[in-house]
Amino acid sequence: MNVVIPPLFFYVLGTMLVVFGALRVFTLGRRRPERELGEDNDSRAGERRRHLRFGIIWMLMGIFLIVSTAGVLKMRSFF
Repeated sequence: MNVVIPPLFFYVLGTMLVVFGALRVFTLGRRRPERELGEDNDSRAGERRRHLRFGIIWMLMGIFLIVSTAGVLKMRSFF
């Protein structure tokens, strides 16, 4: 039994990873002093670094998914 998943699914999934990764980086990974009630401490800085790091990872995964899906489609046209 072959299950065929349309490439549009992977394009949409990759785009969602890029968009939500960018949102995570720009909203949760940055320090905004005007929105903070207390002083900045090491645990808050660690949380921001983690959000920044994982947001970048999400964006890279989404870009890889989009590029690899486009590459697979080009290779299929030769066969």
